[in-house]
Amino acid sequence: MATDAQQKWNATSLPDLTGRTAVVTGANSGIGFTAADALARAGAHVVFAVRDVERGGAAAARVQGSTEVRRLDLADLTSVREFAAGWDRPLDLLINNAGVMMIPEQRTRDGFEMQFGTNHLGHFALTNLLLPYLTDRVVTVASGAHRWGDQRIDFDDLDRSSGYDPRGVYGQSKLANLLFVLELQRRLVESGSPVRALAAHPGYAATNLQSHASSAAARVFMKFGNRFLAQDDRAGALPTLYAATQDLPGASYVGPDGLGEMRGAPTLVGRSAAASDPAVARRLWTASEELTGARFPQDVGTRG
Repeated sequence: MATDAQQKWNATSLPDLTGRTAVVTGANSGIGFTAADALARAGAHVVFAVRDVERGGAAAARVQGSTEVRRLDLADLTSVREFAAGWDRPLDLLINNAGVMMIPEQRTRDGFEMQFGTNHLGHFALTNLLLPYLTDRVVTVASGAHRWGDQRIDFDDLDRSSGYDPRGVYGQSKLANLLFVLELQRRLVESGSPVRALAAHPGYAATNLQSHASSAAARVFMKFGNRFLAQDDRAGALPTLYAATQDLPGASYVGPDGLGEMRGAPTLVGRSAAASDPAVARRLWTASEELTGARFPQDVGTRG
């Protein structure tokens, strides 16, 4: 039986995307796969940007449409640079979807805390490196977790070297996603680029993302929530697809229209005050440039 979200606006509502190219990070499973599948069915050529090319190939083989698989490990800036260096054609759509959630403490190959390093820094570097090829928009998948507690960017300890709270670190990484979109859009406008930066969140969607939580109690709770409270990954992908294809203002944030933005049809939603602060967004951008070595290019869209 179709959900209300699927009855109001669903993947069949997508425009014809024939001739367009999209890169979807983490496209081998969950919301990323569902979004990639929908885009391909609508006619787009979809690049599965995945850490495990074997799994990515198996996922792409299930899609009806034009696809290819390329290796991308967002927890390794060398891999990010190699992916970008191998790109040589116009890119209409970049969907920054891949991520990790509330995992035990780990470090990226470059020594960053894994959630901040993957969810924010990896996508920050990838986006800036691909911007010369982009022609339409960047959609970054954020989360309602950016509101958890009194969520702020801790510039004195971005890597949480003085203590590790899986939940708090995840929330900070999702707050960083929204601040990234805010500052990216400002820079795009300032440069005169027609490219737009948008954000989306899936509400509470049942995917395998929650299965890697650091505590057994959290995993049990999420397993219960996935079964009885969450919407499926098809409905969870709708805000991403909506942000990727509808005529929306830059820096828009799309999420479900239901109670608490947990489920429902895609619509424009609000964000916390901390996620709306342009000064903090600029400061985070500068810090991210220093950490990754990736900077906003002067030739945005010139190779597109």
